[in-house]
Amino acid sequence: MPFVLKKLFVKEKQRAFIFLIKELGYTQREAQSFIARGRLRVNGEIVNVSSREIEGEVEFIAFEPLTKGLKAHAEYERFVLFDKPSGMLIHPQNRYTPYSLIDELKAQYGKDANITHRIDQETSGLVLCAKDKRSEIDLKMMFQERKIKKRYLAMVHGELKDELKIEEPLLRYDDKKSALVRMVVKVDESGKSSLTYVKPLKYFSDLNTTLVECSPHTGRQHQIRVHMFHVKHPIVGDPIYGQREADVVKYLDKELDSKIRVGLSGARRLLLHANELEFELYGVKYRIKSSIDFEKVCIKSMSSKSLHI
Repeated sequence: MPFVLKKLFVKEKQRAFIFLIKELGYTQREAQSFIARGRLRVNGEIVNVSSREIEGEVEFIAFEPLTKGLKAHAEYERFVLFDKPSGMLIHPQNRYTPYSLIDELKAQYGKDANITHRIDQETSGLVLCAKDKRSEIDLKMMFQERKIKKRYLAMVHGELKDELKIEEPLLRYDDKKSALVRMVVKVDESGKSSLTYVKPLKYFSDLNTTLVECSPHTGRQHQIRVHMFHVKHPIVGDPIYGQREADVVKYLDKELDSKIRVGLSGARRLLLHANELEFELYGVKYRIKSSIDFEKVCIKSMSSKSLHI
């Protein structure tokens, strides 16, 4: 588990954030952030004010990344890309999360390396990571300013014959009385503008599914999933959008049997894959594609004989 409890001793009274900077080598911003999150204790009491003076025995919950040997898909001077498997988290959900992609990145490339964007846990594919603080800021800004082109592959239900331009506003779901509050997103006129281009690639008549390429112009949460559901071509394997409330709750509570999930959604995992990134950084143009045979992954995941995720 990457989060470990470190027992330390403060010889001379000093401010909490100063101690973390001197003792563990964090930046002032990092130290203050960790303290604000309640990761420092003195005599069993959480210290969440970074300027508070501390001394004596203290405990600090530190993040010590571990590696399981996931190899980078491509590496350059200032950044690296991983081909994330479906099921892997980008960041830990809490201190008890045993493993996530940030573990691999920091274990292999150091504490200054960081992930610059997110994809869903069940979505597989390319994740762009910066090796240093400067490139992290620049890459995140490029995502924010839509200067990085993203192309996804998805297997969707039904036959899609024509290219689509889906321009529907998306709103974060905010009904606290509903069991589906964790469903998060819906099409709503009061939501944020969202645009996705969809191009059909191959129709599988025996499965009544279509392999499509999706190019999101905006980067809203669950954008492709919600847009495809809205045009009545939900992504195969989606356990949320297009499912009954009772089954969605079972999935979110990790109580949905994998065979039942195949029957409901068509696959054991969400069949969405971040396949390509295109951008220009520091005067150099990049177009990087995933090495995964996603069509093969889809066929295997839709098979009732396979437990592969």
